[in-house]
Amino acid sequence: MRGGLERWKRGVESRGVRHAIAYALEGVCDAHVVHSLGAEALESYSGARDSSTTRFVVEQGTLQSDELSASALRVWLSGRDPVTGEERGKTLIRPEADLLLDGTLNHPKSYSIAALLHTELADEFEALQDRIRDRVIALWQRELNARRGHGGSIRESIVRLEVVELQHRRSRALDPHLHRHLWLNVKVRGEDGKWSNIDSRVAMKFHTVVNAEGELAARTDPRWIAALARHGYTIGDDGEITELASAVAPFSRRSAQIEANRVQLIAEWTRAHAGATPSVEVLQQIDRRAWAVSRPNKPALLDEHAWEAAVRDELATIDPQLASERAPSPIRQLPRDGLDLDLLGRAAVVDADDRSRASSGRFSLFDLRAGALRALAGAGIVADRETLDDLLEDITARAGRHIIRLTTEPDPPGHVKSLMATETMRLKMRLVGRFDAIAVAGQSLLPGQLRRSAASVEGVDRLDATQSAAACAIAGTHGLVAVVGPAGAGKTTMLRAAHEALGRQGRRMLVVAPTRKAASVAARETGAEGSSLHALLHDYGYRWSRDPAGAQLWRRLAPGDIDASTGRSYGGPKRFALHPWDRIVVDEAGMVDLQTADALAEVALETGAGVAMVGDTHQALPVGHAGAMASAMRHASASIEMTSVHRFRDPEYAALTLQLRDPRDRDHALRVAAELAARGHVRRVESIEHARTAMVTGYLDAITHGRRVALVCGSNCEADAINTQIQQLRVEAGELDPVHLAWGRNEQRLLVGDTVQTRRNDPRTGVENRAQWIIDRINSDTIDLVAPTDSGERRRITRDYALDHVLLAYASTVHGIQGETADEAIVGPDVDAAGLYVGLTRGRHHNEAIAIGRTDAAAREHLAATMLRGSTEVTINDSVRAAEGELRRAARSQASQSAAPIASGASAPWISS
Repeated sequence: MRGGLERWKRGVESRGVRHAIAYALEGVCDAHVVHSLGAEALESYSGARDSSTTRFVVEQGTLQSDELSASALRVWLSGRDPVTGEERGKTLIRPEADLLLDGTLNHPKSYSIAALLHTELADEFEALQDRIRDRVIALWQRELNARRGHGGSIRESIVRLEVVELQHRRSRALDPHLHRHLWLNVKVRGEDGKWSNIDSRVAMKFHTVVNAEGELAARTDPRWIAALARHGYTIGDDGEITELASAVAPFSRRSAQIEANRVQLIAEWTRAHAGATPSVEVLQQIDRRAWAVSRPNKPALLDEHAWEAAVRDELATIDPQLASERAPSPIRQLPRDGLDLDLLGRAAVVDADDRSRASSGRFSLFDLRAGALRALAGAGIVADRETLDDLLEDITARAGRHIIRLTTEPDPPGHVKSLMATETMRLKMRLVGRFDAIAVAGQSLLPGQLRRSAASVEGVDRLDATQSAAACAIAGTHGLVAVVGPAGAGKTTMLRAAHEALGRQGRRMLVVAPTRKAASVAARETGAEGSSLHALLHDYGYRWSRDPAGAQLWRRLAPGDIDASTGRSYGGPKRFALHPWDRIVVDEAGMVDLQTADALAEVALETGAGVAMVGDTHQALPVGHAGAMASAMRHASASIEMTSVHRFRDPEYAALTLQLRDPRDRDHALRVAAELAARGHVRRVESIEHARTAMVTGYLDAITHGRRVALVCGSNCEADAINTQIQQLRVEAGELDPVHLAWGRNEQRLLVGDTVQTRRNDPRTGVENRAQWIIDRINSDTIDLVAPTDSGERRRITRDYALDHVLLAYASTVHGIQGETADEAIVGPDVDAAGLYVGLTRGRHHNEAIAIGRTDAAAREHLAATMLRGSTEVTINDSVRAAEGELRRAARSQASQSAAPIASGASAPWISS
């Protein structure tokens, strides 16, 4: 979140205390790697070996600060008292032990530009960050906890908590970027006087509140808003200073050029010094040279005043008016009595609900509180914190009218996801009703009828029993068919046979999918007409937007209504006029969200067309709320599970993937992990860094031998890191030319020969969302793309499209790789169960999972835990049980443990009061 703790990650020690700071600086602070101790880490930012850093200590609500030298910081990080060296509780000896939790106070870039242009604003911005920091530290002490007792079941309040702050003026690219890092030491002292570790699970979930606190302060703080107004500045809806926003994009694009310069200079230095790693001093010199390249009359090494002057010159080049004095502007604020608190309450619920998709619509009190903070931040009010606190209490209370409690627990811990939006629950129940209504019992074709009707389809005689049953059901008369197909089950041949059989009956088969890419592939492979699911619904009059509270609003035009998007009268469906007994086949149905499925079910009810949901709940989930496919499986009048896997040459591995897809319990998952390891499908590493190296080298080795490989990561951030490493190694090997380049999304460098992915449908150029390409040529205004597996399939896109919608794609998340097939696949250690299963079924010849562990047994434990992570809660009762499970695992105060036991086996939710 902008204006708050934007990044919040664990500082993990993988090779001793000496690498803890390096990890935080590289992985969290986006700074260069520092293979050293505290002194060198601090020097990398300050340039002085005698640098110190500020430690903040909050004890019983009182905040004090002192200075730690670099050596004292090293002691502090190791979990000891930095003054006496005394151990604080148990020594952190495990390699995976958390040493610190790191958060970044990171605001819109225009704030830093304003601070550079005006001394007064620089002072006020620092003061604003001071106030945010003090509030965050106080919140940590008040809201977080340690754990005591057997299994950590007892919650212990924190009396003393310590945080180190690092302040920085510039980004790594030496652009203005005032930001701070707050390092929260995991060692805290409880009310019982004992030192122990913080409950990191609660801390990680509380970060959403801290993010929102920063955003609220940046947009409502009276001192900061008044200072901006004195210089004629206002804050827009996007959080940027409106009058300086024009400078943000040019600076960001130039930052990418600086980074490209920096990478090239490091490579040149390394080659000139026999592969040695540059020191901190050398890196600082390289940073300044990279910044100065292509800037005439700028010195190679800049002091503070020269740097500021150079940046002001850059701003003048971007827009000469930026540095001009502006007349003061009025402070635009909404009076308190002008706030629609009911609307803000609904917006708080919408915010929490939007962020609850990974937990099937469940969210916590922390999530709701963060939603209230963000809703108030955007409301336009400027007021002191006491006034805001009163408003936040009122907004949260009003939000309670739009939520459902999933447990009878009167006061659940704030991090437990025990709430659900009323609208989400209604949507789930409405979809169930519509699925029941269209699930009219019918008849499937007989296998002999299918073979005769689809005799012209190649491979129809080789369909296995479950493939045949699926095709017969789709070509039959059942109203709702659910076909669950594991990866590699031969879905394409089955659908081709069903299409042919339907055509012989004079019935139409329309294949739709959540993405245009998937629909195009399915249509091409089956011979049926294809479309994205949203295009079908749009043809039937559905339109979607956001209501004033931010909720996704679906409405439907009736024939004769004016379509606001075109200004013309809507005349009813034109492209996809469906008739009774037609069959809508939803491919990749596991990725269809509840709201889209609900609209599709309504279309089916009106037209009399049957629906076949073909997908897998164990693969990639939708962007919206999941559960549509699983609900179809429960209510379908014909439900078939395809059990054979045809993709792999090794039949034993094919059988093993079915167990990997759905392990019964932990013991079963461990047996599957052991079998995968025994068959050579697991590579053990000891850290995230080693995992990245394994994936990068695995990729380069495969393409060197002419094999296509899929790399699967758990997050876009991790995929970006691996993509950047692979690209640079290809540059150093002479495979890519770094001189002639274009820019992609997130300031990524794009070179001829790079593997990329387009991330938005563009009918004008024919590219589709998530389609993969190789960059064939970079022209002055356009970029030529070629398909990786078909040199005859070519597209031309504009550089402007690339800047917003093209990403490197050597590695991808599960959503980016779903539906792809390669020769090999390598799966990173940060995926969930769906990512692991999808990843390990992409390669025809070999698939490998990277698992972190000091021993082979630990690696297998890691893999087994991954198999069990991320299940979908289909019914409301599933969500109730999941909430109760979280309550049982949460640390509780002794008083709450004895006050009321957790209800078990509840069958219905309870409306909150």
